[in-house]
Amino acid sequence: MRFTDFDFHPDIQKGIQEAGFEECMPVQEQCFQAIFAGKDVTAQSQTGTGKTAAFLLSIYHLFLTDSVEKKKALIIAPTRELVVQIEEEAKLLGSHLDFKVGSFYGGVGYGDQERMLREGVDIVVGTPGRLIDFGKQKKMDFKGFGAVVIDEADRLFDMGFLPDLRRIVKMLPPLDERRTMLFSATMSVRVQNLAWEYMRDPMHIEIEPESITVEEIDQSIYHLSRDEKIRMVIGIFKTMQPANAIIFTNTKFAAVEVAKRLSLNGFPCEYIMGDMPQKKRLSTINRIKKGDLRFLVATDVAARGLHINDLDMVINYDVPEDPESYVHRIGRTARAGREGKAITLACERFVYGLPAIESFIGMKIPVAELDPSMLAEDQSAGMNVMHDHYLKRDRGDRRNDRRGDRKRGDKRPERRTGRRDSRGRDRDRDRSREISENIESVTGRQTGVGKRNDPRRDKPEKQRNRKKEVPRDSQRTQPAGGTRRGKRPEKEAVQQKRREPKNQPPRKPGRKIKPELARKGDQSLEDRVEYYRQKYGENFTISPELAQAEKKHAKVSLFKKISRFLKGKKS
Repeated sequence: MRFTDFDFHPDIQKGIQEAGFEECMPVQEQCFQAIFAGKDVTAQSQTGTGKTAAFLLSIYHLFLTDSVEKKKALIIAPTRELVVQIEEEAKLLGSHLDFKVGSFYGGVGYGDQERMLREGVDIVVGTPGRLIDFGKQKKMDFKGFGAVVIDEADRLFDMGFLPDLRRIVKMLPPLDERRTMLFSATMSVRVQNLAWEYMRDPMHIEIEPESITVEEIDQSIYHLSRDEKIRMVIGIFKTMQPANAIIFTNTKFAAVEVAKRLSLNGFPCEYIMGDMPQKKRLSTINRIKKGDLRFLVATDVAARGLHINDLDMVINYDVPEDPESYVHRIGRTARAGREGKAITLACERFVYGLPAIESFIGMKIPVAELDPSMLAEDQSAGMNVMHDHYLKRDRGDRRNDRRGDRKRGDKRPERRTGRRDSRGRDRDRDRSREISENIESVTGRQTGVGKRNDPRRDKPEKQRNRKKEVPRDSQRTQPAGGTRRGKRPEKEAVQQKRREPKNQPPRKPGRKIKPELARKGDQSLEDRVEYYRQKYGENFTISPELAQAEKKHAKVSLFKKISRFLKGKKS
């Protein structure tokens, strides 16, 4: 049927003509019939079937025919891109109407959106999170909506918005005071339960997905290695020369790499993904919609809600892991009855998802013969293109950035960060241990160097594993109750040292030192020999050389005393 066959308001017909619509798509025709009959609608339809125009024109018809008392509509969508797209299409179809349209989504400030609410909005298009925020702030009255649309309900469920949807629906007017439309690519049990709970005897519309993915899109698949895929994309662009194309990847890392390598090979390209700033994402999408940008690389975040008129080609750089993602990806082309081409590159990493996709769409994707001439030369081969600002830098890069912040001419030494290398500590410990062992071998006394803190000292295994035995008579007695611990021996020694006079040498327990021997340098040789025999034993003797040197030193000392005495007497 044609749009003119329906009894739309003349101002609505003007907007339809300006949009270039003539023939109704199947989902549009059945949706209009249900709305004109005064029923709610649940539609199972793939993206690109014209469902956006179906519910927008239905809303305008309800408002202009006074079919609802409250002339305000709420449209809930899963992504910001889809919200913006619905807003633009609503303004196009309602260009001759006096209804204001506004979009509300996260990732941007609240100021402009709050101003729109104060000035008044007739059609609110938003994501669940931002809508709930305004509801909590009492800045959006959900009781004032007379028409409600839930777009891509299955996608909302997959993203975890089911609790938010229930909260929003509970704030809406009763079923008999509003008209509800629900659209979903797949009609799962959760979607059916939601429709049964919050809709009034809806009319179910189902459009077969095969009519989208099989009949109107020229599909093909190439089997090649992972390293050959970028060369294959370059060869496709050179030989087929599409007017525009979208390349889908499974990861953000691959999206950035593919976009940069295509740009280095003479095909200006941009990329979009989920964690990009919202302004940059929207500006990139607007550029390819206006024709300023021919090639775009995207992750699955843009597979739904990205509407580009007359898109020639979709390239699946990676075979999608989810069969439904394949349908949504290739649904970007061949929209609204137009023809399109979808090429899939199957490598050894993602080829295992192909059987599930073919089972889901009910057909075998034709395998294209790989012509070696299609593998064009990659001018970016060997280049490291992954240095964009969005990538998370590792700890080493951040440390280098902090060092780079030092002012020029600053002569202060840089502060060392991190711990010392364990290998250097091991070398120092080994060297100290070697020196101590040499001293012990010569002197026969233990130095104690490297013994206390050296965990690798040579001990028998049994001795290392056995606890140190403490004699009974040396054990400390604990006070009654066992709650107070005794003082450590080291601490007692320190306190004892503090109590001793500073001018006297430290006393050793169990040994008395004669006062006349305290200063050994003023005593005779015989007195000092006697002192050392008391200290080291009766076998202590001095060498002849030392005795002769001592006698010589005594003579010199005697001469000095006589000379000092004579000098003093003369003076």
